[in-house]
Amino acid sequence: MDQPRFPNERPPEMTEQQPITVGFIGLGSMGGGMTRNLQAAGFPLVVHDIRRESAEALLAGGAEWAENPAEVARRSDVVITMLPTPRHVDAVLEGPTGILAGIPDGGTWVDMSTSVPEPAERVRSTQAHRGLRILDAPVSGMSAGAANGTLQIFIGGESADVERLRPVFEAMGDPERILHVGGAGAGYAVKLMINQLWFSHLVATAEVLAVGVKAGVDLEVLRTALVASPARSNFVENDVLSILDHGDYDEGFAIALACKDLGLSIDLARSVGVPTELSALVEQVYRRARAQYGDRAGEMTPVQLYEDLIGTPLRRSRPAAGEGTVAA
Repeated sequence: MDQPRFPNERPPEMTEQQPITVGFIGLGSMGGGMTRNLQAAGFPLVVHDIRRESAEALLAGGAEWAENPAEVARRSDVVITMLPTPRHVDAVLEGPTGILAGIPDGGTWVDMSTSVPEPAERVRSTQAHRGLRILDAPVSGMSAGAANGTLQIFIGGESADVERLRPVFEAMGDPERILHVGGAGAGYAVKLMINQLWFSHLVATAEVLAVGVKAGVDLEVLRTALVASPARSNFVENDVLSILDHGDYDEGFAIALACKDLGLSIDLARSVGVPTELSALVEQVYRRARAQYGDRAGEMTPVQLYEDLIGTPLRRSRPAAGEGTVAA
């Protein structure tokens, strides 16, 4: 059931004459592309980041700068956060310059970070009297999807709020892949599980390819057999090609962030009481790769662990006709 409306609530309404003003906090590799697409779609923007220079192109295009998160919330119809960790989300929420100090009663906050439910749950509990509208809407598609406006978005929250803000989401993502996945917290959970399964695919694929090649099987023959088998996956068929063809371990998403996401996934499993022995092992493989190759190594660098073990890079001689890499 939707929360009750409050007299001083400002529900954003999308009209040709007066599009809603979007406040956006976090203009990094993801938030930068997302805000550019919002601006291109005609949404007035109020933006903030720890680095003002990250907003220069947006400001040149007509966006307004806010000195702190409270000011963003005060001057916007909806405030969006896109931040690295739950700790950063907490930091922009609290205190005299935080979102909660500026957002009006009945206002709307959408967290699009890959995070956990606790910060939003705490706001719902401590600010229940204010009638705030809160959605979690993490994304998939990496920085390329953010730049191209083709993100997949997983939204948790009230259906009426999702539909009210659909034009905002469609400016940032693929309309066919904007999914309302359930109530509060469901978006966070879906995104973490997608990441966890993808990372597990990566480690399993690296292990299988390394063993097969070490046993004397041609790399492309092995991969073709896997693609034709019941063990086929999008990772084996598409994503691993960036490594096999180009030696590209995807430095666009640092392994430090991958380890953060894996840790959040394990924390979520622990909080709901589900044992995750396999996921915990995948996390340890990722942490070993991070320790060996550094925080800024690409998210697919665990494959390199296995390449080093067998003493040869996993590279095929030439791409098969018509094949290309598809981002997870």
